[in-house]
Amino acid sequence: MLTLLSRNWWLFTLRGLAAILFGILAIIWPDVTLAFLVLLFGSYALVDGLLAIFAALTNTAGERRWWFLFEGFVSVAIGVITFIWPAITGLALLYVIAAWAILTGILEIVAAIQLRRVISNEWWFVLSGVASIVFGAAVALFPGAGALSILWFIAAYALVFGVSLVALSLKIRNLGHVVEQPRGAFSS
Repeated sequence: MLTLLSRNWWLFTLRGLAAILFGILAIIWPDVTLAFLVLLFGSYALVDGLLAIFAALTNTAGERRWWFLFEGFVSVAIGVITFIWPAITGLALLYVIAAWAILTGILEIVAAIQLRRVISNEWWFVLSGVASIVFGAAVALFPGAGALSILWFIAAYALVFGVSLVALSLKIRNLGHVVEQPRGAFSS
């Protein structure tokens, strides 16, 4: 399982970079319209979901791949919903984003708990899950702030989530070097 994770570390990197790009774009264009926010979010959720599904189908996640598969299908479904109903109201979009973030966060924490038996510093994955849940709860509790005024919060969440996944990917990539070492190779 460690070998499979370390071989496909780049999938976590891509997911993290997609989140970072989403966060940067949200900061660069603060006057973004709701329609563009829908398109941007839908694109991110779709790409993130497809990458999670690819990770699950290539057995990157080992025996726990169904969590990644489920997370991927949820993200793809949310992405498709945002494209099917582009005229969705700001309030509805906020609740869709909140539900997606909370569900994704829960699944990431569950995956991190499963990975703790395999890797150390799984807290990076826990951090991305907690960030997702906190973000989703805040959006659900304070929807009156409006889609444009909450844009900064969305950007901050995407950046924290993205950096956490990139850090996790680097940790996973380094596991490949440890797994490939023959027994006794760690002594100096």
